[in-house]
Amino acid sequence: MLTKREDIRNIAIIAHVDHGKTTLVDELLKQSGVFRENQEVAERVMDSNDIERERGITILSKNTAVTYKNTKINIVDTPGHADFGGEVERVLKMVDGAILVVDAFEGTMPQTKFVLKKALSLKLPVVVCVNKIDRPEARCSEVVDEVLELFMDLDADDRQLDCPFIYASAKNGQSGTDPENVGPTMEPLFEAILDFIPAPEGDPEAGTQVLISTIDYNEYVGRIGVGKVSNGVIRVNQEAVIVNAHEPEKQKKVKVSALYEYDGLNKVNVKEATVGSIVAISGIADIHIGDTICSPEDAEPIPFQKISEPTIAMNFMVNDSPLAGQEGKYVTSRHIRERLFKELNTDVSLRVEETDSPDCFKVSGRGELHLSVLIENMRREGYEFAVSKAEVLYRQDSKGRKTEPMEIAYIDVPDEFTGTVIEKLGQRKGELQNMSQITGGYTRLEFSIPARGLIGYRGEFMTDTKGNGIINTIFDEYAPYKGDIQYRKQGSLIAFETGESITYGLFNAQERGTLFIGPGEKVYSGMVIGQNGKPEDVEINVCKKKQLTNTRASGSDEALRLTPPKILSLEQALEFIDADELLEITPENLRIRKKILDPTLRKRAGFRKE
Repeated sequence: MLTKREDIRNIAIIAHVDHGKTTLVDELLKQSGVFRENQEVAERVMDSNDIERERGITILSKNTAVTYKNTKINIVDTPGHADFGGEVERVLKMVDGAILVVDAFEGTMPQTKFVLKKALSLKLPVVVCVNKIDRPEARCSEVVDEVLELFMDLDADDRQLDCPFIYASAKNGQSGTDPENVGPTMEPLFEAILDFIPAPEGDPEAGTQVLISTIDYNEYVGRIGVGKVSNGVIRVNQEAVIVNAHEPEKQKKVKVSALYEYDGLNKVNVKEATVGSIVAISGIADIHIGDTICSPEDAEPIPFQKISEPTIAMNFMVNDSPLAGQEGKYVTSRHIRERLFKELNTDVSLRVEETDSPDCFKVSGRGELHLSVLIENMRREGYEFAVSKAEVLYRQDSKGRKTEPMEIAYIDVPDEFTGTVIEKLGQRKGELQNMSQITGGYTRLEFSIPARGLIGYRGEFMTDTKGNGIINTIFDEYAPYKGDIQYRKQGSLIAFETGESITYGLFNAQERGTLFIGPGEKVYSGMVIGQNGKPEDVEINVCKKKQLTNTRASGSDEALRLTPPKILSLEQALEFIDADELLEITPENLRIRKKILDPTLRKRAGFRKE
């Protein structure tokens, strides 16, 4: 007998990057009384790891719960970045409705479309929250029209089209149903959730069914499965069976050793949970996303969409440079292997494969950002290793043709830079699909472009648009190979000998191009210390001291002036490296180097290639 749990609502907060999802959750938590009056609360309390806080992006979906008018509202904050889209797809299986947050100035963006499409295809009702209405350039009525158009484009049904619109400034904790007249609290949004998002329903008398939608990991208890109780009751110490819709032969007997529900930001131990509750289950060693925990007598898996495949890969390898092992705490292949396989516990869009060499692992992910976040995390934990240039993963279609992943790139640029951007993306096999004017002297361009055409482009794009452009990309499909692309037009400046960089040597080198290092830095033969202004690689001795003679020309001893070096960030370094180069990563430094350090062997390898 199906019954509704009126005292619960399960919602996901979905949006494009930086439209204010996490800030909105902060306000809902504050106004529902989760925090004490005098408690000091960090901003964006849901973004729990350092990289999320620094970059202002959400990487992993997070669960929390608030209580409003005796109704428990389970909230899942999801990432907005396309690279973490795998997280969004799974989370939506756990909820009964979604809040779509849209920026009152930017309007609907590519990721808005992506996350909304997922929600509508699962027949979820959506409450639209137009956020940041306090922005001076806010254009609420136009944004509402854009959202409704998007709903129609995505074939929303009548019930989904009839959604409530709430106008809010999450930063100021205000909301209302009229943009001109917003109240001082989030009450209108809470009311819309209770009225429009349906209560979860299921059969409490049936056998247990819990679909695991996300995985948490804890050093003490191991893997923790998080999911919604669809039917029946789940109890501590209950005997159960794990089944999976994609693996019909899977049937594993397990025991539920601990059960938690969410309350505010905490997990609370419970003895049992029934239909509609979102629970965390620990004690099952190899629980995976997509598994269903069932009663042994009635083992029926819940269908679940497969996780999107990775489109980009990199090799992670043991650092073997002359400076290896001096700065990192974990440097061996065993350390790197354990850390990469541990990452698979929580990141399901990642793939790690062993290669012919025991010191090298092929790591595949959803995009450059996805892999750079993993690299940055490992670096902060004290790992030292090297990575190769990112490469896209090709496939064969049914006719045996080579296909490659294509992306849709949405670009907003000031009008004066439009020509440059179109020309640059054209060289990278991008095809202009659409072009339209948007307010404030900006043009919106829509390109279809191979994923490899975007590798290494963001830095160049920022330079071309003087930092005023916005680029967003989203995976589209696999399509026939578009032909070769010429990436970097400049060569590298390579250190000729091992030692310490000296001002005199660098002064002579800087005429050749842009330097990445300053004086007093350790260098070794084969290390890339700058970018040449011309296409070829040049070897330079930056450890060269000035010959001291006893005759001096007047004026020659004046201080040598060095241009400040260009210090590359992790993303810039990953974009810069070429196919014959590696990026050496240590907790303290990023160094670019040639794969073959010896200049003679390197030249030989170059001849062979030609």
